[in-house]
Amino acid sequence: MNREYHKWYSHRLGRDMEFLLYGHGGRPIIVFPTTQGRFYQFEDFLMIESLRWRLEGGEIQLLCVDSVDSESWYNRGVSVYDRAMRHNAYEQYIIQELLPWFAERNWGVRDNLVATGASFGAYHAVNFSFRHPELVKKIVAMSGAYSLKFLIHGYWNQEEYFNSPLDYVPNLHDDWFLSRMRGQEIILATAWDDICLDATRAMSQVLWDKAVPNLLDIWNGWHDWPLWRDMAVKFLY
Repeated sequence: MNREYHKWYSHRLGRDMEFLLYGHGGRPIIVFPTTQGRFYQFEDFLMIESLRWRLEGGEIQLLCVDSVDSESWYNRGVSVYDRAMRHNAYEQYIIQELLPWFAERNWGVRDNLVATGASFGAYHAVNFSFRHPELVKKIVAMSGAYSLKFLIHGYWNQEEYFNSPLDYVPNLHDDWFLSRMRGQEIILATAWDDICLDATRAMSQVLWDKAVPNLLDIWNGWHDWPLWRDMAVKFLY
């Protein structure tokens, strides 16, 4: 199986960023790590091994990105606005640096991209995909919480609000976004004993209220990697 480690200096973030690419072709998938997680999580927690047969067969190609959560939403040492600005810089790193590089390796990035992640990675996958629905065709969100209110208390400004899908989608009326979201394949997976069960159900209902189709898939299990490995096998193709 093809495995490539890459590292370069990001001018948008002002520091080195690392990532791993798995597979030699197939449907392109961008993988966001869990809370404050790293780019090698999918390998460490056997997600790559679970998907090895699809990777070796050229069915899928995974781009596992690093996070800056500890510098953005989880950085309680700076203002909420500064946290949002750091997150927005991270988003631009993904759009302006990583995806063009990925597209040089896989033409499917331009019209067939999948975004996925578990836990806070599911938040990233959903938020990125709803903010940029022209870039992402399929979302596989596993055990996510889709509001930032558990991290941010008190006054919100526009930047935080528009990074909290469970809060901004109910008030979204722009057909440019909604029509493209309705064309996405959206999978929201959780489990009966998952700490994110209620949040996932709420996200699904908010989407249906906007006539955005989605699959709410509830499993037996809890918020952990064995569950996500099984979900990945079912949905990442």
